[in-house]
Amino acid sequence: MRRTSAVLSIAALVGVALVGCAPAGTAGATCDRVADSDPETMSLIEVSGALESAPTLDVFTPFTTDEDAYADVERGDGPVITDLAQPGVLDITLFDGETGQALIGTAYSGDVSAVGPLTGWTEQFPALEDALLCATEGSRIAVAMSQDGVTEETRAAYAQAGLPAEGSLIAVVDVRKVLPRAASGTPQYNDGLGLPTVVRAPDGRPGIIVPDAPPPSETVVQTLIKGDGPVLGEDETVLVQYTGVTWADREVFDSTWENGAPAALSADQVVPGFAEALKGQTVGSQVLVVIPPDQGYGDQEQGAIPANSTLVFAIDILGTLPAGQTPPQ
Repeated sequence: MRRTSAVLSIAALVGVALVGCAPAGTAGATCDRVADSDPETMSLIEVSGALESAPTLDVFTPFTTDEDAYADVERGDGPVITDLAQPGVLDITLFDGETGQALIGTAYSGDVSAVGPLTGWTEQFPALEDALLCATEGSRIAVAMSQDGVTEETRAAYAQAGLPAEGSLIAVVDVRKVLPRAASGTPQYNDGLGLPTVVRAPDGRPGIIVPDAPPPSETVVQTLIKGDGPVLGEDETVLVQYTGVTWADREVFDSTWENGAPAALSADQVVPGFAEALKGQTVGSQVLVVIPPDQGYGDQEQGAIPANSTLVFAIDILGTLPAGQTPPQ
């Protein structure tokens, strides 16, 4: 919950690193994947260059394909994409199949402060669906895209950037970051008498049930799920999913689940009670926090939040940003 309202969204393709989030994937998850979906087609494509920098492509031109295909250039050992709705960061360069020349791509800046679902990519480029499913963080993947592997709307949107209206394309995809969509850890016992309860949908989305009782006068924090990741540092920027309701009206006033992307938050961006809820927590945890007005917005109305509101949040801690990266202001 930010001090002022701000929503992260999927950025445009050109010049940025997009990210993207369903159930949590881990390196040990069971996930079937072939390293090369069509050896005959993919043998025509050779990719070189260091990971996390723009790749170089060597391809027999003109390159055409009637079917989408992919091959792992390098396979990482990080978390697995078990669902295309997960959040994870991708860097992509698109090449023209006719000439083999690079057309457009992301910035390869390493910035993972903006997060959004991978479906933001696959809805534009259906050819990426099979290529990304069960891929791991740290991988580089070459993708042969048929005419149908790129939507007509996408071709039209990026026509001025050089994307051809017809013909095959080749994408080189670096999977920079893979995040779970929700908390994944061990459920904890809490004495919840007089406090809200949290229920979870199969995909991890929480619902908050506020009791018919007066709210507590002090901040209350309960760890509902204990993650097995590292303990959060005081100055770290944390990637979270959250849902917030007011105690009085029991209405959702803000939710990253509804906004479509997790949020990257630092302690100085959130109200004191929210920051307190994150202290000492571990990555993978889900936390319930009840925040009285003096630790929230006090006597100031804030958007849909009335003045003097007691706030209730269910917070899923997905991960942290690398050192030196900060969330958008």
